[in-house]
Amino acid sequence: MKILSIVGARPEFVQAALLSEAIRRQHTEILVHTGQHYDYMMNDVFFRDLELRAPDYNLDVGSGSHARQTGEIMIRSEEVLLREKPDWVIVRGDTNSTLGAALAATKLQIPVAHIEAGMRSFNRAMPEEINRVLADRLADLLFCATETAVRNLAQEGIVSGVHCVGDVMYDAALRFAPIAAAQSRVLEQLQLVPQKYLLVTAHRSANTDNRENLRRICSALDQLREPVIFPVHPRTRAALKEAQIETRPHIRLIEPVGYLDMLNLEKHARRILTDSGGVQREAYYLGVPCVTLRDETEWVETIDDGWNVLVGTDVNRIVNAVETFDPPTDKPSGRFGDGHASEKIIEILGRMGSK
Repeated sequence: MKILSIVGARPEFVQAALLSEAIRRQHTEILVHTGQHYDYMMNDVFFRDLELRAPDYNLDVGSGSHARQTGEIMIRSEEVLLREKPDWVIVRGDTNSTLGAALAATKLQIPVAHIEAGMRSFNRAMPEEINRVLADRLADLLFCATETAVRNLAQEGIVSGVHCVGDVMYDAALRFAPIAAAQSRVLEQLQLVPQKYLLVTAHRSANTDNRENLRRICSALDQLREPVIFPVHPRTRAALKEAQIETRPHIRLIEPVGYLDMLNLEKHARRILTDSGGVQREAYYLGVPCVTLRDETEWVETIDDGWNVLVGTDVNRIVNAVETFDPPTDKPSGRFGDGHASEKIIEILGRMGSK
């Protein structure tokens, strides 16, 4: 069976690493990189760290508005689909790559499998929410990371082809965290002491495109009394420059880091502040308290289990959470699967065969 896998952004590279390995044990995989993330630290370094083979196709879409980027992904992925004629197309998560490729495949009558199906923030102002809702409508197989996602789909009338397999990113954290501990030297390079710094990421358009939200986040960081490590997404760096926001010396704005270095930074941070869904989950998996710079999250289990708190961009709430938020001593097991999501996905795809 020929399976065409779409990737375009950092979380999708992480998901692809173990799944690609599982696919290739039994099937033929065509790996397509849309080029949605295209600079070295957002792209090539992840392929290196994850030992993910070079893509068969790079669509070189690059940046642009949501409409332009999604449209280019549709146009360029259609050309590959017509050439390769796969039995299945795999899309992941909630990016423009997800939606663009799912639309192109569906219009060509090629069945689509959506990994991370059913996740909902219930905030239609988020471009990611639109992408994931529409991808779920188009998908023939919907692979859910949690039972919450299964329930979300059922409430929308989607029950056929739904499978709860666990989170592929949990698989990846289990595989790569020990490798990161052995190989990453990022703490030494940045002269950091474990548990003596905070880690921050912010890249969602609600925070980067809204100047006041970005100012409030930076104002809160300015008030913190310990080192802050802030790997800055290119979109965020441009927004900081445009808004003429300057930060205090204890906030270290660094370039984006590779996957292994990021895992190590997450593992040893005292607290993580983020608007990223992937980082929220990695914080949970690694047992690090997370302060989420949003008013909602699709990963509600991290909230329910007491390891994540939503603070939005309110300065006082951010500062208070960093200083006082104290999770419980343990977490329920099995919330995000058993570490074998990739194998389950391939087993189900194998049973389905070509359609």
